[in-house]
Amino acid sequence: MRNYLQFLTISLCGFSAAVSAYAATPADTLSLHEVMVTAPLKTDPELIPLNVTQVTATEIEKSGETSLLPVLVSKVPGLFVSERGFAGYGVSGGAAGTVNIRGVGQSNKVLFMIDGQPQWAGVFGHSLADTYVANGVERVEVVKGPSSLLYGSNAMGGSVNIITHRQRTEGVTGRARAMFGSFDTQKFALSTGIRKGKITATLAGQLDRSNGSRARSEFWLANEFAQIKYAASRNWAVGGTLDMTQTKANNPGTLQAPLENMWTDVKRGTGSVYVKNSYTKVEGGMQAYINWGRNNVDDGNTPGETPRDYIFHSTDYNMGFTLYETLYLFEANSLSAGLDFQHWGGHVWNTGKADPAERSAEARHKVNEVAGYAMMQQGFFKDFLNINAGVRLQHGETYGNIWVPQAGFILRPGHEAQIKASFSKGFRAPNIRELYLYQPANPDLKPEYMLNYELSYRQFFVNNRLMVGAALFFIDGKNMIQTVRENGRPLNVNTGKFINKGFELEAAYDFGHNLTANANFSYLHTDAPILYAPRHKVNTEVTYSPGQWSFTLDETSILHMYNGAPNDGNTSYSLINLRAAYTLAARVPVTFSVKVDNITDRDYQIIYGCPMPGCTVLGGVEFKF
Repeated sequence: MRNYLQFLTISLCGFSAAVSAYAATPADTLSLHEVMVTAPLKTDPELIPLNVTQVTATEIEKSGETSLLPVLVSKVPGLFVSERGFAGYGVSGGAAGTVNIRGVGQSNKVLFMIDGQPQWAGVFGHSLADTYVANGVERVEVVKGPSSLLYGSNAMGGSVNIITHRQRTEGVTGRARAMFGSFDTQKFALSTGIRKGKITATLAGQLDRSNGSRARSEFWLANEFAQIKYAASRNWAVGGTLDMTQTKANNPGTLQAPLENMWTDVKRGTGSVYVKNSYTKVEGGMQAYINWGRNNVDDGNTPGETPRDYIFHSTDYNMGFTLYETLYLFEANSLSAGLDFQHWGGHVWNTGKADPAERSAEARHKVNEVAGYAMMQQGFFKDFLNINAGVRLQHGETYGNIWVPQAGFILRPGHEAQIKASFSKGFRAPNIRELYLYQPANPDLKPEYMLNYELSYRQFFVNNRLMVGAALFFIDGKNMIQTVRENGRPLNVNTGKFINKGFELEAAYDFGHNLTANANFSYLHTDAPILYAPRHKVNTEVTYSPGQWSFTLDETSILHMYNGAPNDGNTSYSLINLRAAYTLAARVPVTFSVKVDNITDRDYQIIYGCPMPGCTVLGGVEFKF
């Protein structure tokens, strides 16, 4: 640990000195721009040669969803999320919320971030789907393909960066919403933004509860978010965020293996502070962060079985900092470099129900990782061609060094046209459970990794009213961690491999007269069945907004998806959803809305044995001030 800190201290001092000296260099040709007071983002995702989808606040609001994941499923081709019921994703056995991008996602191979801060539990390494709420979100940036060059482990299959709302207007604004509907569901949300001079602040809260679509599937969630930002000068800004989530969920198990007394009680928190600079030739920032959790779980019992005599507990943390700068060395050139440090781990134990002071199966572990990276982009022929290349060196105390290269180009052959091609590597380091906990554990595990080859095209036509896009990809996964029997006992080893390939199509058109439509399609071929990775996924949406009314009709079709059914069984289904809203123009605008999901009352299962709800209805009212 001491060697890590010495290395980081020396690097930080040298890096900061270089940045300060270079920032003082006058610029003759570039105009000075005011720093945007946002949390540090390592790069503009549109500048990297990977396929990127941005989901806006308008799209999130129009969906009527309080969780972000269903919105991403409909808006991002190639992305799918497992669900087990009407409300909540849960943790522990039988949990849902697995996010796959192009079939890569099991065991947390997609990195979730909030304002660039990694979000995953320090012991089991998984993301926590219930904490990704829609309240207070400005946009979501989804990178399809490895993001490990910038973000390291867990960004193997892609990354999802949740960008929180920032107040742009002077004064106070806000919104309050209440929704009620099927299964005694109640949803409340309140958010407000304040801006006075150089200081902006955001406060948001959300409360969801539901009895669920099945017996013993009750769910409750509360989320609180606070953010403050200060523009110290034209070139420097500081800020901090705090995000807390509490969830309680019951899991009735599957139809084939029902459960009683299975519940989870999860408390999660995340906080960060950052400093950001922006000069004509240099911009970047530093962010220090921590996220932590306390989880209590009763894994339940089958009907008629004696209940377990213990409760499982865990506490975990994931802390670190990132420092990065981008230098604009000469015309159409940028050089980004950064340092990352992470310290993560946790504590697990059981307590007896009869005597909570009685402990068993107790263990504590921690891991340190440090990394440095550099990425350069150079434009040619007035940005007709941009070439991008970079490399990351990451050192983990459990696995040693790993190199992560990335290279590609962006070609702009005509007005509003863009072609991207790239080669990239992504990896996932083994988590504490795989390394140290329970019988299959193996402390000699190495990281999983994959090589990704991709070509994409996007263009706008008809005065930007029509957008079309397409992408081709080939993924070669190696060193996958799998459990095998060795010397008569189960053991985690790096033995698995996979090949995924496919393509994606998307289009959007503004017909005028308040009518818009968009659609996306993805095809995935895998060399072995992968849970919750559909071969075909289709999403279509039409919105008509005459006057104060707004109507949205959307359809999702999932074809040939392995859901855990016996004999590699596949499932297919189509869902049609409708949302209608009316806004009453007043000093304080009021919007009344109704949302009807699964209009055709389709019977389907995403996770085998967990029937999804039929037709559901939610109605609500929202005030904006």
